[in-house]
Amino acid sequence: MKLSEELKWRGFINQTTYQDLGVLDENKVTFYHGFDASADSQTVGNLAGMMLDRLFMKHGHKGIILAGGATSLIGDPGGKDAERPLQDEQTIAANVAKAEEQLKKVMRGYEYKLVNNLDWTRDMKVIDFLRDYGKHFSMTPLIQRDYIATRLGEGGAGISYAEFSYTVLQGMDYLHLFEEYGATLQLGGSDQWGNCLSGVELIRKTKGAEAHVITLPLIINKATGKKFGKTEEGAVWLDPAKTTPFQFYQFWLNTEDDAVEEYLKIFTELDREQISEIMQKFWDDRASRSAQRILAREVTKLVHTEDVIKEIEAATGAAYGSAELTPESIPLLKSQLPVGQAQTGQTSVVEALVSTGLATSNGDARRLISDGGVYINGQRVTEVDGVFNSSNIIHGHAMLQRGKTKAIIQITE
Repeated sequence: MKLSEELKWRGFINQTTYQDLGVLDENKVTFYHGFDASADSQTVGNLAGMMLDRLFMKHGHKGIILAGGATSLIGDPGGKDAERPLQDEQTIAANVAKAEEQLKKVMRGYEYKLVNNLDWTRDMKVIDFLRDYGKHFSMTPLIQRDYIATRLGEGGAGISYAEFSYTVLQGMDYLHLFEEYGATLQLGGSDQWGNCLSGVELIRKTKGAEAHVITLPLIINKATGKKFGKTEEGAVWLDPAKTTPFQFYQFWLNTEDDAVEEYLKIFTELDREQISEIMQKFWDDRASRSAQRILAREVTKLVHTEDVIKEIEAATGAAYGSAELTPESIPLLKSQLPVGQAQTGQTSVVEALVSTGLATSNGDARRLISDGGVYINGQRVTEVDGVFNSSNIIHGHAMLQRGKTKAIIQITE
């Protein structure tokens, strides 16, 4: 499949300055894609952009990944109702370093140039900034941009000159990369369309040359209507210290049926035939969640490497499926689920439910058991005053379940 076809099939095109994307099939370009460093990790929302970068590199285009070491010190006003709190240079530098580690994992197998816009802005003089760049930007179209107009309008929080200048800084980046590396294409999210055009215009005015932009659509969680990657617990991060690989895998495993095909196209490199076959099997047996399992495996493998997959899938089977506890799955489950202690013949199920937080009180626990909502290793508990016994033990542990919520119990005899 040609790049132009694959971009459309995977749903990567929102807006573009190209009249015909077919030119990308015939001519190899150097593109750049910037990432924000205002947080100490990238999210699964950022991962969509990384997959777009991989797709371009797979088709032979040269990639430049830009760390926003300078622009993150200002903060992009797009999509914000109020001024962002400023972060110091040390914090941003630490965020850039963490993001670079994540990029190396996700982009492994491809060569790309990594740059930081702080390198060419740190020592710039104010007069040079105003004369060489500021004079090329008309105020009229800038204040008409949606996010600026909203902030300046009635009831708006206003906007500082620092944030207002963000779009000029991004335009400078494009011009610098055009001059230094021959970049003629910028990739970005749909919310960056106006900022990307700043660079296109700056290159046209100062160099008389043509440059282009492609933005990918904002991905929305179909179930919640919110920006993709946001859950009740917060953002889903690429950093395993913030979102563990087990939690990361569960996020993808819980994908809604009507969204799984879209996510397979965006977040994996499986081809059209493979995805078509996967979805056919899935629709024949939706209860198997086979498409979600493949999605979870592929994305987790990309972000956290293949080494963790076997362990995660074993633990997932024990926690959420019909698989039994195994010596390999128990350590991971104990790091993710509430853990309780029990002694055979002495510890009651009621005690275990309360101590692990699966019940709020002894009375609540007894009611849950009476209603048939408590299980040990998949078997319903029928005795309200029952205790743990040797038949409950699997490798020294038992899985205690209340509805969809589970805890792992370490049992001694």
